Amino acid sequence: MAAEIEPLAASVPDSGGLCFVPAFSGLFAPHWRADARGAIVGLSRFQTKAHLARAALEAICFQTRDVLDAMANDSGVRLDVLKVDGGATSNDLLMQSQADLLGVPVVRPVVSETTALGAAYPAGLAVGVWNDLETLRRQWRKDRRWEPRWSADQRDEAYRRWRKAVERSFGWIDVGQATAD
Repeated sequence: MAAEIEPLAASVPDSGGLCFVPAFSGLFAPHWRADARGAIVGLSRFQTKAHLARAALEAICFQTRDVLDAMANDSGVRLDVLKVDGGATSNDLLMQSQADLLGVPVVRPVVSETTALGAAYPAGLAVGVWNDLETLRRQWRKDRRWEPRWSADQRDEAYRRWRKAVERSFGWIDVGQATAD
């Protein structure tokens, strides 16, 4: 299924105004809303499953922006580039969308599954396989880089629509209600 979403989402130029909020068990960082539930907003008779697929990919990007914006607000540090890893990074449309929605380049490493490396590196440092952190930094190699294509206005309008959709997901359950609802 994951391999099918990219060509489907790429078959349309955008989500057609559709927003998907994946709050299946509430919204976590930075919203912290247990009362939120998943929502699809902006539906009209003109959207297709391709628009929904595109909106689902964009939701990942918007959630990333939410967290990165919160981090920047707390730290005062703005992102210059986003280095990514994990299985979803094999989706080139997702990576381009992330660059567009963040307004910064997105870079994928040659080794995209780095969880095991994250455990192996400190262990290797401890037993002398690697001499220092600089040696580990030199192990990282770029596979591909995506540059933002959207204007600031496009980015701001898409994010405004996302925030509106997120607000619509709030309050679907009473706070004390069982989570199985």
